[in-house]
Amino acid sequence: MLYLPHTGEDIASMLQVVGVDDLDGLFSTVPEDCRCKGDLNLPEQLSEWELNDHMEALSHSMAVSPEYRVFAGAGSYEHFIPASVSYLLGRSEFVTSYTPYQPEMSQGTLQAIYEYQTLAARLLGMEITTASHYDGATALAESLLMAIRVTRRRKVATSSLIHPVYRQVVKTYFEPTGYEVVELGYLKNGVTDLAELDDMDDLAAVAVQSPNFFGCIENLQAVGEKAHDKEALFIASFTEALAYGLLKNPGSQGADIACGEGQSLGIPRSFGGPALGMLASIKKFMRSLPGRLVGQTKDLDGKRGFVLTLATREQHIRREKATSNICTNNSLCALAAAMYMASVGGTGIRELARLNHDKAEYLKKELKKAGFTITFDSPTFNEFVVEFPDGFEATYKRLLEKKIVPGISLAPYYPELANHYLLCVTETMSRDDMDILVREIKS
Repeated sequence: MLYLPHTGEDIASMLQVVGVDDLDGLFSTVPEDCRCKGDLNLPEQLSEWELNDHMEALSHSMAVSPEYRVFAGAGSYEHFIPASVSYLLGRSEFVTSYTPYQPEMSQGTLQAIYEYQTLAARLLGMEITTASHYDGATALAESLLMAIRVTRRRKVATSSLIHPVYRQVVKTYFEPTGYEVVELGYLKNGVTDLAELDDMDDLAAVAVQSPNFFGCIENLQAVGEKAHDKEALFIASFTEALAYGLLKNPGSQGADIACGEGQSLGIPRSFGGPALGMLASIKKFMRSLPGRLVGQTKDLDGKRGFVLTLATREQHIRREKATSNICTNNSLCALAAAMYMASVGGTGIRELARLNHDKAEYLKKELKKAGFTITFDSPTFNEFVVEFPDGFEATYKRLLEKKIVPGISLAPYYPELANHYLLCVTETMSRDDMDILVREIKS
């Protein structure tokens, strides 16, 4: 995109319109001691071509350059994205779309959101899906608040194996509300300790992530039965949406609400963002869902049309009646997910999920053969925990120098798991990549 600065005549004309003599006059309301005086400490200006060369050089110095082998997931996953998604998403009619404040004038945007809702509902096995939130963490927090509105209870239980960042966002949301958040511990096999629910009463919801932060697959049906015995809602959280191409989806396991991260569905990592918060529920709770819902209808001539059926956000209705204060519009990320799911298809998603699982199992087997301990014996999808010997930090640094990222240390999140690392494998990793990792760790 070309950058054409304003000319001196342009600036003088604009200053005349606003009634000031010079640019300093624009900042007259800012106290003198708060203004920056003197020149900024900036390098000399570059020509357009020199700037292009500089940016190109910077791009090659980034740690995520293609020659890196990154065995790190933990809520952000590297997947191949079909060329059709990248091409279509870059079209101006999609890139420039925003919240349909005048829905009848935004049929294309509304249809795109409707298609996303349909595909997301099928993937998660739920009856109704909203048109996206910031990310998986905010989707979980909104789900818990939704459960409190539905049940009129003030306490929720969350698994300690939900992504640590998600749990921190929940605590931030709940801090000023007076609502209580209790955390469930975990068992030696790497899944949530549901027995702790036996002594809890008056719960609004029970939230469990599967696959959990250790990569282990939770028994969602058992969680749902426990939650419903307590007359609480069962919230199924996730960070890897692609897992439901292989695993039984939340809806089939009795989930009342499913929420999580959709970044795996056609959205590149991009240094941690943007992300896609997915939130779905059974139809019974439709009016308690935060965000926007697009519906399909017919006009007076019998032609198919799309409408903003529900928009329970503070931008559309009175603030005190809003179910969500999420103001941004994530429809472009939702559209990317819809394009991805449509391009790959149900069969393709199953094959990709199987490939992720099988490759992770291969690396797990090779690490076992090399003498390392796989910490938890529960089934996993594409992530798992490995215990390395004392002093592995030096090995970790050596591998980084060789452009290999051998997982994520769990110690900052679970102090009792020192020397334990979470490794991830997706379809982007070849057998050679995994063999090199094992060989370098052993050497």
